[in-house]
Amino acid sequence: MGAEHAVASPFTLASSVKLRNGAQMPRLGFGVFQSTNAKASTAHALTMGYRHIDSARYYHNEEEVCAAVQKFSGGNLPNEGTGKVWLTTKVMGQEHGTDQTNKAVDESVAIAKKYGLTWDLFLLHDPTAGKQKRLEAWKVLIEKRDQGLIKSIGVSNFGVKHLEQIKEAGLETPEVNQIELHPFLQQRDIVEYCEKEGIVVEAYCPILRGKRFDDPTLVELSKKHSVTVPQILIRWSLQKGFVPLPKSDTPGRIQANADLWDFELDEGDMQQMEKLDEGYAVSWNPVNVE
Repeated sequence: MGAEHAVASPFTLASSVKLRNGAQMPRLGFGVFQSTNAKASTAHALTMGYRHIDSARYYHNEEEVCAAVQKFSGGNLPNEGTGKVWLTTKVMGQEHGTDQTNKAVDESVAIAKKYGLTWDLFLLHDPTAGKQKRLEAWKVLIEKRDQGLIKSIGVSNFGVKHLEQIKEAGLETPEVNQIELHPFLQQRDIVEYCEKEGIVVEAYCPILRGKRFDDPTLVELSKKHSVTVPQILIRWSLQKGFVPLPKSDTPGRIQANADLWDFELDEGDMQQMEKLDEGYAVSWNPVNVE
């Protein structure tokens, strides 16, 4: 993203980015994909200061996340006012289409409501359903948002052509596009399009699921700044203007992934990391499906 979204130094867990609708989304999120205990991990993250939790219907842990947020809040509504927790979920491609998406969103809304919560961001998880069902699903999210059932809406794993189809259909542009992003997969065409259209980019797999940590450039930079390779990767993502979503079930790593405020990558560091781009995906990255 452009400088308008670049993180200020020093970074804190209170840092946020403003969406087009005026909502303030925390700049660092906490992912719970494949979490072995999403309730406990979410609780650890919240205790350590995270205020942005990223779930999905596909993860089958929306209820665990909501239960952890409710418990942490002491029964108050944590997604309102001071100290709010930003909650994201997603509806998977196999649930796209008018009827299917209506049913899926209502189910997720009911789970959040059970715990006194509302989803701050609801995403189309992927573009795999095909153009017609994608557009039908997007219209449903717009309607649910307008009804006040969810707050902000966006997409995930959408390539430029998928985003263009939304525009060509005369529908409003997503607030967010969540895609796999790290130095080895920079997806510059999508990032540049999102910057032009005012779409905030969220970065999943920002620490490559633990792969490539022995890369010489990353090792060199971690030694230079006396931090871990994951901290280098997350800081890169923040300085690029993305909203990274690191995940872990280990309390020490959850904490370390948020300890980013006492160092900054300089221009030379960033240039070194720009050179690492090789189109290497550690996840499914379905941005080019029809």
